[in-house]
Amino acid sequence: MKTQTPEPDKSRKKRWYQRLRVRYRLVIRDDETYEEKLSLRLSRLNVFILVGSLAILLIVLTTLLVAFTPLREYIPGYTDVNLSKNVYDLHMRADSLENVLAMNERYLANLRLVLAGEEPQDIHHERNDSLARQYADIQITHSKADSLLREEFENQVRMYSISGTSELISSKPATGMVFFTPLKGIITSEFNPVENHYGIDIVAPENEVVKATLDGIVLFSSWTIETGHVIVIQHQHNYISVYKHNAVLLKREGAYVRAGEPIAIVGESGEYTTGPHLHFELWHNGNPVNPRDYMIF
Repeated sequence: MKTQTPEPDKSRKKRWYQRLRVRYRLVIRDDETYEEKLSLRLSRLNVFILVGSLAILLIVLTTLLVAFTPLREYIPGYTDVNLSKNVYDLHMRADSLENVLAMNERYLANLRLVLAGEEPQDIHHERNDSLARQYADIQITHSKADSLLREEFENQVRMYSISGTSELISSKPATGMVFFTPLKGIITSEFNPVENHYGIDIVAPENEVVKATLDGIVLFSSWTIETGHVIVIQHQHNYISVYKHNAVLLKREGAYVRAGEPIAIVGESGEYTTGPHLHFELWHNGNPVNPRDYMIF
């Protein structure tokens, strides 16, 4: 009777699998005393599984490290992780610098015109913020008593040009313009162009806030020997307001201000002052006008 022998391939696979499961003992001894320090029972299969698991873990950790940390920028083909943010910041900064440059160019052009004795250009400064939109639909109407009071003042005051001629200057504000009173106080010196006093002097307590009479751009904000801290604002329709003898200036040249926004603090700076007060001037088309015809103090 013949016996069947196993097929060669199956026996070879069985022997290979059995060799993987053969147990070995890894012993670590002291070289001098031969004392056993560590003993591990291992097989080839366990070693393969352990090494494979460690390799997979290292691959996963390396992938996460490259994908979610700035280290990936050092790998060829990857860009800086902050590149998009930097591009956006540079774009916003360039846009702001462009606006500031345009304002400075307009300021310098108007300053050259003023120094040459010519009329400054009109301002059309668009504001798109939420506050401006809130005021866009406001309609201001004058009461009958207010209209009569304005008409009475207009009939009582005469306006002269700088040259001293008897020609009357129109002192009516442009339609729809509302002038904000820069400072509440007592008027101690009236408008008198004949005596070269082209504004009014308003006495008020110290540390009172001086406010802009209209929206505009600061044309001049500096110190002069005669009038101390002075700030000049250019408005629409060729109006220019001047504020002299301030203690502190709150706005710089080229800054945009709204009507009623604080621009200075009342003081007594300069040689031509006798106490804390504001010397306020209002100019239209290169000629001084009486501020009393435009607002109530």
